[in-house]
Amino acid sequence: MVFVGMAAGSMLVWTLGGRVLRHYDVWNGRGIRGDVALTALLMGVMLATMGALRWFVPRYAAGSDLERFAVVAVPAILWLRLTTSWLRRREPPIEQVLIIGIGPLGRHTGLEIRERGGNRFVFGHLRFADEAPHERLHAELLGTSDDLEELLKKHVLTEVYIAGNLDSHRAEMQAAIRVLERFGIPFALPASGFRFGRARPEHERAVADGYIHYLSVRSKPIQMLVKRAFDTAASFLALTLLSPLLLVVGILIKLTSRGPIFFRQQRVGLHGRPFHMLKFRSMVANAEDLKARLAALNEQGGPVFKIRSDPRITTVGRFIRKYSIDELPQLLNVLRGEMSIVGPRPPIPSEVSKYEAWQRRRLSVRPGLTCVWQVSGRNEISFEEWMYLDMQYIDHWSLAQDFQLILKTVPVVFTGRGAS
Repeated sequence: MVFVGMAAGSMLVWTLGGRVLRHYDVWNGRGIRGDVALTALLMGVMLATMGALRWFVPRYAAGSDLERFAVVAVPAILWLRLTTSWLRRREPPIEQVLIIGIGPLGRHTGLEIRERGGNRFVFGHLRFADEAPHERLHAELLGTSDDLEELLKKHVLTEVYIAGNLDSHRAEMQAAIRVLERFGIPFALPASGFRFGRARPEHERAVADGYIHYLSVRSKPIQMLVKRAFDTAASFLALTLLSPLLLVVGILIKLTSRGPIFFRQQRVGLHGRPFHMLKFRSMVANAEDLKARLAALNEQGGPVFKIRSDPRITTVGRFIRKYSIDELPQLLNVLRGEMSIVGPRPPIPSEVSKYEAWQRRRLSVRPGLTCVWQVSGRNEISFEEWMYLDMQYIDHWSLAQDFQLILKTVPVVFTGRGAS
């Protein structure tokens, strides 16, 4: 019991020290040397704490071997920190926001975002029909509010501020809201038509920047936090347990066909942000070059390309695709936060460019390894039905539904139902 208490105390020292020194911040900018120095410092503090406990608590000293622990733990923890440092993104993702309106409110909003700094900046402005172009804008004028839909199709935007006047711009503001809801893009509306000097709202956090912020998906912050924690723990555990299988598959791919072990492809993630998705290579090395020649054989409707007996697939590739083994490297994408265990499958940019506006709303949530489509027949259902299933998932999302989909995915993977 004493040993457990001392171990818990040492872990508490490590956790608090890491928190104070920002050891686990995703974007700390320290580099490898900084990581090594900080990890060594924390290890030193923890070992000093354990040494003090040995000195003052005889029962703890009798059952502990601090020297042996230090010899094993110090290099092990340093190695773990260095080998997993690639998971951290050195630079925070840039959040591009659009402002509709170039009047006093629109210009003031742009200046506030600029002065606030951080990783959020104004991508540009759209003007309302009765607003004349203004020379003092601090961001590019990209057109009128009527150009919003085309702009959203071409650019990745995190949020849109609708800085209009409810009296003179009501119709245009309402039209913009409809477009943003179809695309699933968060937007903000003025909380009041007035600007204040000293007066503050009673609940200031709700309108901290003078806007009320809206989401096109249901906000469940606690459940989303649990979902991300589950994603991290589950992907790390799965990668650890499946490492022998991953090694064997990698060797088989390398021995049976020319080319790299992994297939790295750009996909479209949350709010249209691109990322590189990993898969085991299941096709010949020049598969992408051969795709154009096989376009006439496409068996899937919509912008998706699928052939049941694709001639580009290798012998090993056919087996790992049937049982979804080729998807396992995406657990690394989950660990990085680019994907989730459950969510709509991430599309490629060329598919997204052909989406209708309502279909782009599937980009309003983080993509995943499995979703309703995977447990509903996969390639046996049409593209339209696939999109509707994803919309149903987004509109009715809950943690319980995620766990149900995970349980339903297991037999589908083992039987290979609907795979090609």
